[in-house]
Amino acid sequence: MSHLVLRKVGIDTYHENVAYLPMGCEICKSQGFGALSKIQIHGGGHSILATLNMTENGLVSPGEIGLSHIAMERLGLTEGSHVTLSHPNPLISFEFVRQKLDGGALDKAQFLAVLRDIVAYRYSNIELTAFLIACSQQRLSEEEITYLTEAMIETGELIDWGLPLVLDKHCIGGIPGNRTTMIIVPIVAAFGLPIPKTSSRAITSPSGTADTMETIANVRLSLAEMRRIVTAENACIAWGGALALAPADDILISVERPLSLDSEGQMIASIISKKRAAGSDHLLLDIPIGPTAKVTSLTDGEALKLLFEKIGGRIGLKTRIVFTDGTQPVGRGIGPALEALDVLQVLQNQPGLPEDLKEKSIFLAGELLEFSGKLPKGQGAVQARRILESGKAWEKFQNFSKQQGNFRTPHVARLSHVVPAPRAGTVKAIHNQKISMAAKLAGAPQDPGAGIYLESKIGDSIRLGDPLFKIYSESSEELGFALDYIAANPDLYDIQP
Repeated sequence: MSHLVLRKVGIDTYHENVAYLPMGCEICKSQGFGALSKIQIHGGGHSILATLNMTENGLVSPGEIGLSHIAMERLGLTEGSHVTLSHPNPLISFEFVRQKLDGGALDKAQFLAVLRDIVAYRYSNIELTAFLIACSQQRLSEEEITYLTEAMIETGELIDWGLPLVLDKHCIGGIPGNRTTMIIVPIVAAFGLPIPKTSSRAITSPSGTADTMETIANVRLSLAEMRRIVTAENACIAWGGALALAPADDILISVERPLSLDSEGQMIASIISKKRAAGSDHLLLDIPIGPTAKVTSLTDGEALKLLFEKIGGRIGLKTRIVFTDGTQPVGRGIGPALEALDVLQVLQNQPGLPEDLKEKSIFLAGELLEFSGKLPKGQGAVQARRILESGKAWEKFQNFSKQQGNFRTPHVARLSHVVPAPRAGTVKAIHNQKISMAAKLAGAPQDPGAGIYLESKIGDSIRLGDPLFKIYSESSEELGFALDYIAANPDLYDIQP
């Protein structure tokens, strides 16, 4: 078989392996390769599967094959190395995706087959999207969610902390701000209980906990680093994607994010698998309920609560669900740095801190302390408040953050614009999804300093021209996108006389 010279073409294809060959090249003619063909690339004892793109602008020359950034990284060879190509083995597991698209049910072995191919990077983004849509449109049964959860765990690493109790807290998302985790973790750790927190990046929101924490400290921790910090401080806040915990979920999230997909079954499997793989045995789950939240009614919340409890129970994760107010953003910052500044205000007990973020964090921390069995009912919030207001939580946060490395102060984006109230009255509602979209259009979370700072919240009385919120952005173009979106969506804030 003829050899091709490897060339790094300098194209970021995110998580997808993409290869580039010149249009009409000899190997394409002889092997029948064309645009979007799957090809197996071999070299140096390694092999990867890639999706082929054809070029006609001299990006690669005859006798060369170009690879995207991620494909070069996964193949592990340097530019100029020689590689060979072959047709890959058929992607048999995709037949199960077609089965699900047709409305069929999948068993555990079929989910395992799909996820094993996914973690081997054998699925293109198109095929990953098909799987996500199959699981989204064709509602997963309770058994299927369990199978998917188990398959996610079994296709990755499983941490064993060797501790009798490991606590965790998670929110299903959908509420901007709401960065309670970064306050709860130091409260619980200062109480003396282990809470090694692995957090996700944003999927459909302007920031995830990992994005926000990264504006203060390093979140890309190895398991050895996590063990060292947790042994010393009972806590850490790390990005779960830096570990091999349920890696199929991380790959699926990379496709969910640009599509803004977050289906119920996928969400449950994602959360439960990550928590169990991270070694947690007690999970407190926050489900916000509100008209523009992910869960819009208590009836839907109760159904979701039952599913989480059943799936968690099946895989050995004790789960307690609490319903919280999801009518508006929690805190005032929306976007990584702005949310981090809210968190620091609460931990440092600064004047003017966002009271709703403080009180929700105390409530959830109290629930988790009681769920651990270490405090009687009614005493959790009392202890949580004492730890926070005494400064012990701030001390604990500093300790583990400094051990994570690169401890620093968050900075907001360089450009800003105040959006004024179009009329006088009282703020009756804030549209969670639309305020999130405005923050994303401003550049969050890709630009950590971008986002929105809320000057007015539900219940506030305002005059004509008073500031509703302030937009931060690193570029005038993105600031313009956000402002255009806001102008086209006057229901983002509901102000009544």
